[in-house]
Amino acid sequence: MRILGIFAVVMLAACSSEAPPPAAVEAAKSLTPGEYAMTSTVTAFRSTDGATPLSKAKVGDIMETKACVAADGTLDPAIFAEDEATCKATNSYVRDGRMSLQLSCTRPDAAGQIMPGVDGKFTADQFEGTATTTTYLTGYGDYVLTRTVTAKRVGECPPAAPAKA
Repeated sequence: MRILGIFAVVMLAACSSEAPPPAAVEAAKSLTPGEYAMTSTVTAFRSTDGATPLSKAKVGDIMETKACVAADGTLDPAIFAEDEATCKATNSYVRDGRMSLQLSCTRPDAAGQIMPGVDGKFTADQFEGTATTTTYLTGYGDYVLTRTVTAKRVGECPPAAPAKA
């Protein structure tokens, strides 16, 4: 009887052993300099003033773009621009595996404020997160646009174009 009990305990112990958890990816201190290819997908889009939004985006749209991370780990804000916007970072935190960027953008066809914000996480050679753009335009067409973003380092940045004389 004792042998059966010991055998049952041994069998239960063997059956209940779990596979070891996957190794956690260690957070990087900063992004590795180089060129990154980013894919973003529009997940939400709505007008905030009741007018037709001043954007060509639609839910489900996928945008692919590339931009560089500088030697100091600074991410080029152009990677988050939409509809021919020019963006600059107004506040950014990109370190220890976490990123939070606030941008200010302008577009040739829209006067007012276009303010994307990006929150996400990164490893040494890739990042992912959510980009939410809110607009406060001088006319009608304000909107809120949300995109999921994923990016991966694809190589070195292309050489800068020579300066014109």
